[in-house]
Amino acid sequence: MIRCLIGAIIMSVAAGRALAADPIEIGIGYLSHAGVRSTLSLVEQPAENDGIAGARLAIEDNNTTGKFLNQHFTLQEHRLKEGEDAGQAATALAERNGFIIAELGPDALLKAADALRGRGTVLLNAGAIDDRLREQDCRANIIHVAPTRSMLADALGQYLVWKQWKRWLLVVGSHDPDRLYADALRRAATRFGAKIVQERTFEDTGGARRTDSGVTLIQRQMPVFTQQAPSYDVLVAADESEVFAAYLPYRTWDPRPVAGSAGLVPRSWDAAQDQWGAIQLQNRFLRLNSRRMTALDMQAWIAGRIVGEATSRTNSGDTRTVFKFLRAPDFSVAAFKGQRLTLRDWNLQLRQPILLVDGRMVVSVSPQEGFLHQVSELDTLGLDRPETKCKLQ
Repeated sequence: MIRCLIGAIIMSVAAGRALAADPIEIGIGYLSHAGVRSTLSLVEQPAENDGIAGARLAIEDNNTTGKFLNQHFTLQEHRLKEGEDAGQAATALAERNGFIIAELGPDALLKAADALRGRGTVLLNAGAIDDRLREQDCRANIIHVAPTRSMLADALGQYLVWKQWKRWLLVVGSHDPDRLYADALRRAATRFGAKIVQERTFEDTGGARRTDSGVTLIQRQMPVFTQQAPSYDVLVAADESEVFAAYLPYRTWDPRPVAGSAGLVPRSWDAAQDQWGAIQLQNRFLRLNSRRMTALDMQAWIAGRIVGEATSRTNSGDTRTVFKFLRAPDFSVAAFKGQRLTLRDWNLQLRQPILLVDGRMVVSVSPQEGFLHQVSELDTLGLDRPETKCKLQ
């Protein structure tokens, strides 16, 4: 009897050692373009590890929980060189990773998704905000963590209307992303009862602003550009290309607030966010990276945590099992934004509150009080189910 008991104990210890030695491996890839885009403001230049730093923190957090569940997470990074095919790069990452966090432009993201169709690999879009990726160009193997332009515009529109700033002067840049953002702002104005009293286009003529006479030229140009406008409450700028919007605050002809691409800006995250326990995440990120957490960092972190949350809840590293759970009504993920985030089952867009920030503080968080919805107030941000053109396949 004693021998049997001892034998059972030895077998149990051996099994425990074998279990500890062979954890379930969950590979996550990170696919992005090489280099970072320069910004107008010298103090807001993106770090070289913008985005990927958030994914690395998510892997660390996943492994903290994973060690109790015998799960181990790894991150494989790949930066696309100029001219490199996104589909081929995604396929190579998929050899070792069932999930890929993608920080890509819309066309490259679709190439990657189409190349992976049928493999069971899940892409998590952490960067592209184009509505068409969730609508007419939606794909069944992409979870969208980044908010859409329409979600950002609606978040801003709700606050401006709540403030009774309903008369907007809309200034639009001359590049395609600027026009797409302007479309979303027009939709928000119509949806929430604001009025665009006039639209103006700021043409990008090139040239350098950072010259000895740059400030003087800007100080003269912006008041003239914004004068003789109909009566308005707020100037709303659509300038994703970062050509002019940053020069608008304090330089308009009429003393009016600026919002949109400068002034009061809608973002998924900001370094100033300190509510709902966010300060502990901010501090951990700061210790690891010696800088503050950006919206892209946070989107990549949430993408990584989505995988970690689903694998822990299913106790499985099988990609298809995890993806099925992600699409189920029971799935949610915590993200220090006041409520748990869930997926819209019709286009796999992550529902989420949007912060409205001024560069120093979080001014407000949308959805705003009084904007109601029969399912979730978060669905007042962006295109709702009855509006969708998405047919997942």
